[in-house]
Amino acid sequence: MSQFDVTVIGSGPGGYVAAIRAAQLGFKTAIIEKYPTMGGTCLNVGCIPSKALLDSSEHFENAKHNFANHGIIISEPKADLGRMVERKNEVVDQTTKGIKFLMDKNKITVFEGVGSFESPTQVKVTKNDGSSEILDSKYIIIATGSKPSNLPFITLDKERVITSTEALNLKEIPKKLLVIGGGVIGLELGSVYLRLGAEVTVIEFMDKIIPGMDGALSKELQKVLKKQGMKFELSTAVSAVERSGDSVKVTAKNKKGEEVTFEGDYCLVSVGRKPYTDGLALEKAGVDMDERGRVKVNDHLQTNVSNIYAIGDVIQGAMLAHKASEEGVLVAEQLAGQKPHINYNLIPGVVYTWPEVAGVGKTEEQLKAEGVAIKVGNFPMRALGRSRASGDLDGFIKIIADEKTDEILGMHMIGARAADLIAEAVVAMEYRASAEDLARMSHAHPTYAEAVKEAALDATAKIAIHF
Repeated sequence: MSQFDVTVIGSGPGGYVAAIRAAQLGFKTAIIEKYPTMGGTCLNVGCIPSKALLDSSEHFENAKHNFANHGIIISEPKADLGRMVERKNEVVDQTTKGIKFLMDKNKITVFEGVGSFESPTQVKVTKNDGSSEILDSKYIIIATGSKPSNLPFITLDKERVITSTEALNLKEIPKKLLVIGGGVIGLELGSVYLRLGAEVTVIEFMDKIIPGMDGALSKELQKVLKKQGMKFELSTAVSAVERSGDSVKVTAKNKKGEEVTFEGDYCLVSVGRKPYTDGLALEKAGVDMDERGRVKVNDHLQTNVSNIYAIGDVIQGAMLAHKASEEGVLVAEQLAGQKPHINYNLIPGVVYTWPEVAGVGKTEEQLKAEGVAIKVGNFPMRALGRSRASGDLDGFIKIIADEKTDEILGMHMIGARAADLIAEAVVAMEYRASAEDLARMSHAHPTYAEAVKEAALDATAKIAIHF
């Protein structure tokens, strides 16, 4: 029986980061991963491959529609989906090999197989050849992540009726792609195939897309994507999905209660994700779960069994890779006697469409519901010199501050490089900066970041310089 101080089950961005930090702190560490490559959903069939395809499709979009405006004249570009997928796989391969290198560098023992509890301190690793091994560990961290959700009446054949996993490896560009769900994943993958020439229709149960983000972002993103050619059917409840040969028919009820149908050659079911605990045998360790299938934890991410912790998508909270990583570090440092913290209000959310969408802190709707007196500053990206130079004119930056103290309570943006710009908001809010603090800081010219300064000026005293 192998003995370890810390054993991590799952090698996604929560698990592998937890293992690395534990090893750095002097713990003898093991990590268990059932797949041949490490990195979990994020690196293999999520964040990294989707961004690779988004970048490739964005290059194609620019070549087809924007290069001529920059004085670059080329013949009619053609999309080679096979090469795009091949490049995506190369990026994934390089990234997952990088995680294996980090395991070796930090002297972390890697076990390939399915991890399941035998007791609160013992985990059995069942390998692909049927053999098994028992690991005895002082502490165990559950980091098994999540899987795509489905609706009970939908049969996923993974050929024409697909999840995000299959959408990353299509052999052809859809003619008509139906996307059920107007959240982050559906819009990102819908954008990929829209740029490559597919007719994309998003069918969303709610009355707006990206419903968890600030309402102004939802309206602006829908407007921009509609301009790009994406179609939206909001307040529409899907009731059936049927495949017939190479055709898929979606039946739904619209906001008037009328039955409507949509037809396409592919249907992407993107209705969120659910915690993945299959095969863990949590009952053998006595670990409690909640009514939504998540592992229950306290504020220290500790389960009801004192030596067992859980992080990432398998517990409550936003299903975000960077949230899982922060939690992995927090648990490892707690085990070493340190006092780390996570401010969950300051975990940013990002949508990697183009323009990008990002937000952190409270939304305007949340603050109004809480009765907080606020002031709001806005600055449109089209008023920015850098945006005009690059041709990225869509979007805005919105800063919400406390009316009395001027403390920044939320920042929400849509525009070029918003995914990177949101880090400025996180830093400012982590140090409880006021809008005036941000407004008085020098921002290089010409940059997209100048829009942050201008929005802060607008929030402070409605004195934006360039608008």
